[in-house]
Amino acid sequence: MAKNLHELIVFSEEFRLINSPAFYDCILHIICTEGQGSFRYNDRLFTMSKNDIAVISRARLVTQIQCDIDFKCEYIAAPNKFLHNLLPANNYSIQGCVSLFDNPIIKVNDTDADYFRSDLINIKNRIDNIDHQFYPEIMGSLLQTMVYDLFDFHAKTNENILTTDRVGYITTQFFTLIEAGRPKTQREVSYYADQLNVTPKYLSDTIKRVTGTSVSTHINNAAVAIVLEYLKESKLSVSQIADEMNFSSLSYFSRFCVKHIGVSPVKFRTAGAKK
Repeated sequence: MAKNLHELIVFSEEFRLINSPAFYDCILHIICTEGQGSFRYNDRLFTMSKNDIAVISRARLVTQIQCDIDFKCEYIAAPNKFLHNLLPANNYSIQGCVSLFDNPIIKVNDTDADYFRSDLINIKNRIDNIDHQFYPEIMGSLLQTMVYDLFDFHAKTNENILTTDRVGYITTQFFTLIEAGRPKTQREVSYYADQLNVTPKYLSDTIKRVTGTSVSTHINNAAVAIVLEYLKESKLSVSQIADEMNFSSLSYFSRFCVKHIGVSPVKFRTAGAKK
């Protein structure tokens, strides 16, 4: 049975539960208020200290959650689809989300930390206000305020995310293709350049200038996320996953995994099975 919206929006202080299956279709917005904690996300290690905010869009990719005895945090988990419907597909909402997938940590000052915690408390205080005739609109408004505050914090340390109209258009369209899941089967820069009617060099130079990261890295990071989801959740064999993702051979798929994940797909699954 489908859950109601108020059952899907969660306020919590339980850091060790951020990769709970209950959050697999949610985006988590976490702030550390004391101590230090860490987690692996998309197989990369990230740490959080006081006033660090983490935005996690794929909870299933979080592993190895650790924290010291003094660690405290607060977070809101909200449905991915509901959040995406609140925001326009502008340059920042697309590029900012992709940038946060690469590095989910935003470091903020005391003032911005207070703003963010206020956003979280406002949401927490209205989660159970389900008798309100405009409950989805109220929650949408509060969540939208939180997300735009996050974009503001993020933009302060990522000044190149927004840029000229031409560059912004190309960058936005590139990330639209990435968000649509094209890296599942398309991992060549030339494919994306052809889709956008620009040369591979122009696309590479543009994306590198705007995000500080190469086109290939963005493509491969998205592909790795898909690979990890298949390896962790799918009942498909390694060979079937390679075919599904359009790798030319099983050996090429294995080399891709070794390069970008650190181990072969078979070893990754074997290690997971032993845990």
